[in-house]
Amino acid sequence: MRPTRLLALFAVLVAVVYALVFFTGDKDPTPKLGIDLQGGTRVTLTARTPDGSRPSPDSLKRAQEIIETRVNGLGVSGSEVVIDGDNLVITVPGDNSSQARSLGQTARLYIRPVTSSQPAGQAAQAPAAPAPAQQPAETETPAEPAAPAPQNRPFPAQEPTTPQPTPGQQSPDAASDKPVSTAEQAADEINQAKATRQSTDPAIQQQAMAALDCSAPDPLQGNDDPALPLVACSVDGTYVYLLGPSIIDGQEIADASSGYNTQQARHEVSLNFKSGGSQTWAEFTSQNIGKQAAFVLDTKVVSAPVVQGATPAGSATSITGNFSSTEAKELANTLKYGSLPLSFSASEAETVSATLGLASLNAGLLAGLVGLIAVLIYSLAYYRLLGVIVAWSLFCSGIVVYGILVLLGRWINFTLDLAGIAGLIIGIGMTADSFVVFFERIKDEMREGRSFRSAVPRGWARARRTILSGNAVSFIAAAVLYILAVGQVRGFAFTLGLTTILDVIVVFLVTAPIVTIASRSHFWSKPGVNGLGAIQQVARERKQAAVLAGREA
Repeated sequence: MRPTRLLALFAVLVAVVYALVFFTGDKDPTPKLGIDLQGGTRVTLTARTPDGSRPSPDSLKRAQEIIETRVNGLGVSGSEVVIDGDNLVITVPGDNSSQARSLGQTARLYIRPVTSSQPAGQAAQAPAAPAPAQQPAETETPAEPAAPAPQNRPFPAQEPTTPQPTPGQQSPDAASDKPVSTAEQAADEINQAKATRQSTDPAIQQQAMAALDCSAPDPLQGNDDPALPLVACSVDGTYVYLLGPSIIDGQEIADASSGYNTQQARHEVSLNFKSGGSQTWAEFTSQNIGKQAAFVLDTKVVSAPVVQGATPAGSATSITGNFSSTEAKELANTLKYGSLPLSFSASEAETVSATLGLASLNAGLLAGLVGLIAVLIYSLAYYRLLGVIVAWSLFCSGIVVYGILVLLGRWINFTLDLAGIAGLIIGIGMTADSFVVFFERIKDEMREGRSFRSAVPRGWARARRTILSGNAVSFIAAAVLYILAVGQVRGFAFTLGLTTILDVIVVFLVTAPIVTIASRSHFWSKPGVNGLGAIQQVARERKQAAVLAGREA
């Protein structure tokens, strides 16, 4: 064993973790907390069907599963999605209502060719503005969108509205003895929007482009017909597009990921199509160089780039726009897990108070601290200064765990709740068990008459197999629990598995090297310092007994 190299490797690991903590992401050096500790935001999503009928239980269940996957893909964010009648109720940690609203977007993505475009609100008599100037072919993927980059979120929430009667016109309710239901009103809005915005008549299309109000809620959200043309707004509401029938359905997306394009200094979403979609996209780009293709998400044009070159089949394609890192990540996550079988309208978000609160968090941390102090006192009393090594190893383990929890909160939206804290405490206890196994193996070697220096490497050779076996069993148990469980139990299993892995890292890179260095020190080899004097006395007595037995024989 080369202890200094192992300790240096651990120091590099800690440095990398905290460099990521302080120099990447939002740079907030605190873990995200779950609903039970900091509260959250609740949004109710009401299903809307084109014919105004009630949604089927199967479609609601499917929508619940997709939204759960979007918000809680790894099961560690502490979010909740429940069915309440014909509604879905989403609760997410924190007070970001826009995030909760975006989860209910239908996420129906279509790629449509752009026929024409014009600024929003342009007079009906004016001809549609031609597509923006073409750019020379430079890349294999779509380049900058021709329209101004969106300034709003890439998928804003939509809400149904009730048509207001014009002056002198009787309202529908007044004209009929039977009140019109909200579902019927929504169905009427969808049919009226389809009759104008998805008409095949060029005159009606031009009128629809001029009359379309991009600031109003869109009744076609998630209900447009991909086989018909579409008049749609850009996400920022500044441009209106006339689009042809869809050439690729979002169901053809095999994978979606977000990233930062360093050459063009922007965030973008990269798409990989399945074989059929990839071949269609390759044919379209080869035949439409210099023309625009619109990426339409829930009837909003997210990006309308100019095709600058043929994209080979199997290559990735990018959706560009004025995305922030969070918006690009959310859009990729939404597209990755598929579209909802229903469209939804969102109610006003409401704040949910913490179910347990910071008082319970403080009580749990206090209990863990008391237990940790008790372990350290016992280690110092039983192992003397070897207990200092236990304390230092636990401190190193805690430092790494904290940094990783902060990074997991940024990367996979991990939130720490009381169940996760329980998993951390149990994992730290298992780390202490590994130290006990190691020290007891050293004692066994010294009972055989070996010195402290020679007993350490032999004891480590025997202890590491036991440590690895014990941690492997614990990790398998945590993995099975994570796969089979739901809710906060998954958070408990996740943190238990994480601390189990870190236990192995700390024992191999910190504890064993430090004990090896201590065994080579004259000071640490003193029985009164390392607490192994009684064991050495037992070894001497055994040796004397063996000598006497040999003489008598």
